[in-house]
Amino acid sequence: MNVEFEKMKLAHLDQVTAIENSCFTTPWSRQSFVYELCQNSFAHYIVGLLENEVVGYAGMWVIVDEAHITNVAVHPDYRGQRIGYSLMQQMLVRAALRGATKMTLEVRSTNESAKRLYTQLGFKESGVRKGYYEDTKDDAIIMWKEGLI
Repeated sequence: MNVEFEKMKLAHLDQVTAIENSCFTTPWSRQSFVYELCQNSFAHYIVGLLENEVVGYAGMWVIVDEAHITNVAVHPDYRGQRIGYSLMQQMLVRAALRGATKMTLEVRSTNESAKRLYTQLGFKESGVRKGYYEDTKDDAIIMWKEGLI
């Protein structure tokens, strides 16, 4: 499978929000993505494309030397094909190119596949945000990676 990665554009948002809605119980709105793309100077978002179809996306904020992953999602029909891994590799490289030396993210304590993915990429658990996710009151595991590439 030859997934290509590029900067997220407004033209991608119909597909991005469809994936967002299929993956999350409290999805971001289209307007949230518009804000990130058009007004947040710290934000950097990419899409994974397979024959011009968005199959996944990821976003981050880069502030000074830290990158914070805001979202990662893969279309349910394309899971298990290492697209999430590739998206995260792209984010690590792009963060480093923007001057970041470390990266952080939060992951639901119940999301075992995501925790495995982040661990494979060298992230380490460093804390817990109790009841972080409002929809289910799940805890968020805080993970960090030092040395991005």
